[in-house]
Amino acid sequence: MTGFLGAAYDWVKAAHLIFVIFWMAGLFMLPRYLVYHQEALAAGRMDEATAWIEREGKIRSIILTPAMIVVWVLGLALAVNLGLLDGAGGLGWLHAKLLLVVLLTGYHGWTVSYAKKLAAGKPTLTGRHLRMINEVPALAVTLIVVLVIIKPF
Repeated sequence: MTGFLGAAYDWVKAAHLIFVIFWMAGLFMLPRYLVYHQEALAAGRMDEATAWIEREGKIRSIILTPAMIVVWVLGLALAVNLGLLDGAGGLGWLHAKLLLVVLLTGYHGWTVSYAKKLAAGKPTLTGRHLRMINEVPALAVTLIVVLVIIKPF
């Protein structure tokens, strides 16, 4: 691959994929933590709810947010290398992927926000709704992988 990354392109792509895996792991885990946290609150198990607050904070600060930042930095470098800023043709798949990544970033923000609501003892969703929302990252990553591998447009 040519571009400003030169021979480092494959290394950057590998690192990007590794951090995508870390980010997705966090996006799968945190919503599940929120379900357990909310159930502990509803049952009045305050010691357990407090433990979930600590776990949620750790996953956010150790895995989720750092991985998301690295994904964005490396992903934008790869996109620029492919010609995103040069108006290169044939990158419709990349535009769609970026839209999905923006939506996943919003989802990330929402989960962090909801964790803070739960920490304040103010749940606004049911456990069932949280379980359904937990499927969002799986759907998004499925579409992203298809876009990146198939490049349908």
